Amino acid sequence: MADNAALWPEEAPWQPVSPRLAWVRRGGLLLILIPVAIAAAVTGIWTDVSWLPWAIAIPGLVFVGWGLAVVTRSVRSWGYAERADDLLVRHGILVRRLSVVPYGRMQYVDVKAGPLERALGIATVQLHTAAAASDAAIPGLPTVEAARLRDRLATLGEARAAGL
Repeated sequence: MADNAALWPEEAPWQPVSPRLAWVRRGGLLLILIPVAIAAAVTGIWTDVSWLPWAIAIPGLVFVGWGLAVVTRSVRSWGYAERADDLLVRHGILVRRLSVVPYGRMQYVDVKAGPLERALGIATVQLHTAAAASDAAIPGLPTVEAARLRDRLATLGEARAAGL
C-alpha cells in the first residue's frame, strides 16, 4: 500500500466539495426515470405483451437505484489541494484519478453553474490549460469558494506565466 500514498498524496491539504453536489447528481439520475416510465407506459398501452413494460421498467429502476446508492460516495471522492506550485484534483471510487495542474500552465479559469446548482449555491470551477487533455474541473464548490479559487488561480497563473 506504500505505492498508493505515492500516487494519491495524503499529506496534501485536501479540501472536499460540497455535499450538495450529491443532490445535483441525484436529480440527473432521477431524470432518467422519465423516459423509462414513458417507454414502459407506451409499451403497456400499445402492445398485448404483459411482461414487456416490466422488462423496460425493472432494469431502469435497478440502474437508477444503483446510481442513487453510489452517488454519495462518488461525491465524497472529489477533492482538491492547493500547493505552492500546482493544484491537485482527485476523484473516483473504482478508478481513482489525480490531476496535477501547474499554475504556470493555466490559461484561464471558468466558473459555471446550472439552474439546480445555482439553487443549491454551488458551482463548478473549470481549469483550462494549453493541453486540452489536461483540463481539470472541480464541481460542487460553494459559490463563495468557487469565486475565491477562481481569483486565486487566475492570479497565480498570471504570476507563474510571467516568470515571477
